[in-house]
Amino acid sequence: MGGVEESIALDYFDDVFSMVESNFVQNFSKFQTLVSPSYLLETPYREVLMAVARGDGKFYSVLKKARLSESAGEEIIKELIALNILSLEPTRESPLRLHPKHKLKKELRSYRIQDKLRFVDPFMRFWFGFVTYYRKELVQGDGSAFLENFQKNYERLRSLVYEQLCDALLVKHYESSTPLLSSGSYWNQHSEFDILAITSDKKLILGECKYKDRKVCKNELTKLKAKALQSGMKVDVYALFSKDGFSNELMQTKEENVLLFDLNDLKQLL
Repeated sequence: MGGVEESIALDYFDDVFSMVESNFVQNFSKFQTLVSPSYLLETPYREVLMAVARGDGKFYSVLKKARLSESAGEEIIKELIALNILSLEPTRESPLRLHPKHKLKKELRSYRIQDKLRFVDPFMRFWFGFVTYYRKELVQGDGSAFLENFQKNYERLRSLVYEQLCDALLVKHYESSTPLLSSGSYWNQHSEFDILAITSDKKLILGECKYKDRKVCKNELTKLKAKALQSGMKVDVYALFSKDGFSNELMQTKEENVLLFDLNDLKQLL
């Protein structure tokens, strides 16, 4: 779960859904004490943290979902960063205005380039993304709605962790040839990408990570290329990461600028 190992021992030999039920339903009060400082469980901190955990993490989108003014919200987020609850992932999107007098198209005038907020501790992300919304029921020992939601949206929890591992794998893949100058997620006014990396020889790599119980087909590569075209990107290498492998058609692709990584490749990080 991340961040709770020193306080409470979890049974990692149990399946994840049984572990979540036995700990966060049957021992809800015990785990709630791990949320520190305790005032994070109250308004307006709770609403901010829930907005980060349950959304895309974009700075001003979080404030809007938490129904806070920008001035009040910025102060709360500054405090949460100082407490090491949240961290800021800076945007890498280029400014829309090339110079102060540059006139933007009407549809872009309301667009704001935003940094993203991330949880430092995976446990806190889990708590505010899945647990705290059902706090009243869990206090009373009723975990049915919580467990139903967790099973329905579990992929959202693991997908971000998988993306971070894939990013680390890509860094390792290039470290002995053309080390990466930068890597990580990327977003702009057109789309979002799991990974955008730049090599030391200035090649642009675009990556897509799929943690699905099915093989990734060539259609995913086609969609990634379309997203890149929409964003005006000149991509040198496409990297696809898949939990469950790739279709035969994709495996037999003759394109030299396509990299394929499956779950076994992550062993390189051990």
